[in-house]
Amino acid sequence: MDRSQVSPPPPAIVPEGQTKAEHLNTQLADATTLQADQVDGGSKDASDSNVYIVDWDGPDDLENPKNWAVKKKWAVTLVVSSYAFLSPLSSSMMAPAANQIAHQFGVTDKTVIAMFTSIYVLAYGALSIKYTPPGIPADFLLKHSIGGGVLGDIWLPSQRGQAIAIFSLAPLLGPVIGPACGAWIAEKSDWRWVFWSTSIFCVFVQGVGLFYLQESVLFYFNAVLISVQLTDAFGNISAYAPVLLERRAARIRKTMRDSEKGRVQEVKTVFDGPNRRWRNLVQKALVRPFALSIYEPIIQVLAAFLSFVYGTLYLFLTTLPAIYQDVYRERVGIAGFHYFALGIGMTAAAQINGRFMDWSYKRLVARYGQQGKPEYRLPTMVPGAILLPMGLLLAGWTARPDVHWIVPDIGTAIVGMGMILLFQSIQTYVIDAFTLHAASALAALAFFRSLAGFSFPLFAPAMYSALGYGKGDTILACVAIAIGIPAPFLFWVYGERLRNASRYAKREPR
Repeated sequence: MDRSQVSPPPPAIVPEGQTKAEHLNTQLADATTLQADQVDGGSKDASDSNVYIVDWDGPDDLENPKNWAVKKKWAVTLVVSSYAFLSPLSSSMMAPAANQIAHQFGVTDKTVIAMFTSIYVLAYGALSIKYTPPGIPADFLLKHSIGGGVLGDIWLPSQRGQAIAIFSLAPLLGPVIGPACGAWIAEKSDWRWVFWSTSIFCVFVQGVGLFYLQESVLFYFNAVLISVQLTDAFGNISAYAPVLLERRAARIRKTMRDSEKGRVQEVKTVFDGPNRRWRNLVQKALVRPFALSIYEPIIQVLAAFLSFVYGTLYLFLTTLPAIYQDVYRERVGIAGFHYFALGIGMTAAAQINGRFMDWSYKRLVARYGQQGKPEYRLPTMVPGAILLPMGLLLAGWTARPDVHWIVPDIGTAIVGMGMILLFQSIQTYVIDAFTLHAASALAALAFFRSLAGFSFPLFAPAMYSALGYGKGDTILACVAIAIGIPAPFLFWVYGERLRNASRYAKREPR
């Protein structure tokens, strides 16, 4: 859409927490080249008097997801985050029970044993980029890709930090709580209960989602809206602007009649166009994540760094039991408690960073006197890029019998802090930069991240066996420094230039 052809909305009260520039940008993003005068939620097409154009009733329309009540926004955020928590919980819960499974089935190769845990992530990565963002009712599709698109639809940029903090924390806490619970289940019961207990919890989460997302479920089976808007039909939890306006248009079609000719007047939304047919939407949705991966340097660089971080996470998940069972001679259940060190670091950093991101974003907007930019999300990448290698070095070199177990736990907690800071800043940056295509952009990141989550644990046993934990973690720390330290500064300097040259990213007005 050429924004230069779009008339700005009439003066109105700017919603709280949003600058005038951000408010104008939001309205332009929701507008179209169809010129008309606003008439109670719709307008007449200047080129055809029989066409009625449906748009928001001004900037304060309560049906606009960005104007929803705060409680409703947080309810949607928590439901989406619960799906994000469920998937990694299921994939990592069996890590402490891997040796029991291997013993029963006669598996002795350490690489194959590590694959018990990591192979789930490989399947997730393949499906996330293939089926996102078309509306497929499956929890793994809501995990990172569509969930991020939801938050981009309902939260203003200046309010998005805390929501992203919760959403980013959920999939990282799953691999912490899952193995801790799985360790005790494996010790006190049969390894099969690891899978049975996960299934029970899945049913509970799906039930909660069905209750809170029932409007979306009904919409999914609405033939009229599916034919017009298959993409994001289920995934965007009734927060996708084209879907909501199409619902409004459907209501208007039922009630509005041409008084002279006695026929239903043609009703369109501002998003309707010759290319907005469901076949075109699905084709674009299937191709777009691959296109982003190939043509977008922003996605390529962030995918490389985020893949390293995620691979390191799964490497930790598969090696922590060996450290505390072999080095410190602890039982399976007790060794599982050390996963909470990772979770404590993540939770503490997420709570602080969620508030800091919104505060720093507003400060940078006020300082530079401009509308918000995705680059204003980058400051928290700096401490994250420092903490990650620091924690790796501490955890690796202190994992020895002569050093108390609390010291490598502290290192593991610092690793968790660095990971969550990087996850939150990168995901928020991507959502802000690719707002209209956030689901596809996050799906591209999820694909590469999942490949790393699958592959890193496979070489971990051989690496640590040959080098030990100290030298092995030193290699990881050096890679983290080489990629992580320059990244935020490079994006701060060149990020806007890359976005302006992008096919899909949000461009700054010239």
